[in-house]
Amino acid sequence: MEFLNDHSIQNELLLIFISVVLGIIIGAEREYRNKSAGLRTFILICFGSCLFTILSVKIGVDDPDRIAANIITGIGFLGAGVIFKGDNKIDGITTATTIWATASIGMAVGSGYVYLAVLGTLLVLVILSSLTYFEKLIDREHKIREYRITVASHHDLMHCETIFKKYNLRFMISKQKYEEGELTTSWIIVGKNAQHQALTETLMKEEKIISYQF
Repeated sequence: MEFLNDHSIQNELLLIFISVVLGIIIGAEREYRNKSAGLRTFILICFGSCLFTILSVKIGVDDPDRIAANIITGIGFLGAGVIFKGDNKIDGITTATTIWATASIGMAVGSGYVYLAVLGTLLVLVILSSLTYFEKLIDREHKIREYRITVASHHDLMHCETIFKKYNLRFMISKQKYEEGELTTSWIIVGKNAQHQALTETLMKEEKIISYQF
């Protein structure tokens, strides 16, 4: 289905309606997962990209890509706004790239290539769904956590290392802080999710461990 050569008001309104529907579909998935950019954001991104593309074609007769080319720059600012630093990693990159992909879908609709936009929407949903599954799979087999463990003395660090080795966990020290007779160490621990669970159960029972968090 292509409207590239038909710029009647009816077709333009239809294109805008389609862009809103596709934005709702992607936004609903992000809203369901409680992401920083939700339903309204993705509707407006898809709709706005579509409308700017239509205007670019109508206004820029000699240079029809003049306005549309700047959509990518504007989307870059929006994407940067949803990226933030978490405890152990950078969060929001998936949402930012979804915003970028949604803008391309809106531009495809605005250009009249509805079939590409629909296919793109389906691919985005498949990628986001499979991404969650693979994330859980990788997390189960290769989980990285930063533990802050407080002990009474430097000698107790060896005891912590013994516990890590007991559960076949790889570890390294990232930071240390000594204050008021307590030594707090930040450990980067790598292992399977089951090994991390066993570790936390052991840390709760160990008398030499004053406190821990991750």
